[in-house]
Amino acid sequence: MSARAIQDAVTREQKYETFLALHARPGIFVIPNPWDAGSARILTALGFEALATTSAGYAFSAGHVDSGLTREGVLANAKAIVEATHLPVSADLQNGFGRSPAACAETIRLAADLGLAGGSIEDATDDESDPIYDFGLAVERVAAAAEAARKHKFLLTARAENFLHGRPDLDDTVRRLRAFSEAGADVLYAPGLPNIDAIRKVCAAVAPKPVNVLMGRGSDTYSVPELAAAGAKRISVGGTFARVALGAFMNAAREVKEKGTFTFAADTMTHSEVEGYMTKGER
Repeated sequence: MSARAIQDAVTREQKYETFLALHARPGIFVIPNPWDAGSARILTALGFEALATTSAGYAFSAGHVDSGLTREGVLANAKAIVEATHLPVSADLQNGFGRSPAACAETIRLAADLGLAGGSIEDATDDESDPIYDFGLAVERVAAAAEAARKHKFLLTARAENFLHGRPDLDDTVRRLRAFSEAGADVLYAPGLPNIDAIRKVCAAVAPKPVNVLMGRGSDTYSVPELAAAGAKRISVGGTFARVALGAFMNAAREVKEKGTFTFAADTMTHSEVEGYMTKGER
């Protein structure tokens, strides 16, 4: 059966069940972050078991910054990735695209309708003067999203964003994650934790709920076995793969502009190799 036929044959509910099973089985897994359909095809061909979108990667590819994206744009990007793979896809749904709990619930409904198996809602406000929602409202937003997620068979990840917004308060982060768990979130996530000890503390505090850990931010070089030993269930890389690609692009462009040479081409994938990933299994 061709890759396209497999994609068409796997229903969204089957993808949800597969995604759920990945979190229920023993051990840890990596859920890498494609930023478009092409990168999703490559990651699928490499044998990963699930994918997650990246709002940062999508923003960079569209010539924007991570803040200020529209729900329509984020969901369109997610839809392109869903249609490029037979794997379960979880979406970075930012803060739900609205302050109210109802807005978060509507975002979950729309995400499920386009074929996503899961997605995340964060407690960041997009307001630099007051970057994190008050505790009570943050919990209400997760509760509304969780209710919609149960209705639509959608795996909900709840994110506590303190460490990404200049609030390195581990105790408050744990308090929020515990409350999000009690409100119905399936997976907990605190991006930007400063070290393995903090990761270990978060995982222990919310056990037995699975925890997603972000890797690829500068000094974040812990291995998969180290993160498993700390209690993590899932590892994502956010916009890191997109930044790796942009870094290679920048180095090549600088070489041409500043040196007038083209030695960068020796390290690139061949045209036929890229085409092979784009069409793998469809012939």
